[in-house]
Amino acid sequence: MTNSQVKPIPDGMHSVTPHLVCAGAAEAIEFYKKAFGAVELSRLPGPGGKLMHAMIRIGDSAVMLVDEFPDWGSFGPKSLKGSPVTIHLQVEDVDAVVRQAAAAGAKITMPVEDMFWGDRYGVLEDPFGHHWSVATHVRDVSMEEMQQAMQKMCN
Repeated sequence: MTNSQVKPIPDGMHSVTPHLVCAGAAEAIEFYKKAFGAVELSRLPGPGGKLMHAMIRIGDSAVMLVDEFPDWGSFGPKSLKGSPVTIHLQVEDVDAVVRQAAAAGAKITMPVEDMFWGDRYGVLEDPFGHHWSVATHVRDVSMEEMQQAMQKMCN
């Protein structure tokens, strides 16, 4: 049975939404509140107090979270010894956000600096092993200027 009133993409959702597996999803929610000003939207506790599903909002974007469930093949970056994924945050003040996240317990893996593509940019690793790049756009740069600057860096 379908309901013609149901929106295929609910209000507040975007086409792509990160879904993070964390060893300690409830603790991760609290960290993201302190580090990035996240707002908790929902939480579905499961067996043994683990979270089967949770959703937070950072800025205008939703982020889903779940605890690790090894029996279901669900592991976070700490169990996997790293992650190839970086979640990107575009913010008004990158310096303030990176300071706030570091104060909450994130590790700065790349200090904030001005980049050739026009952003002020830095990278963090959160206590759960997830990587976050954080940027504020500070100047417009043409594709040609970016390519020239990149070539200078690589030579």
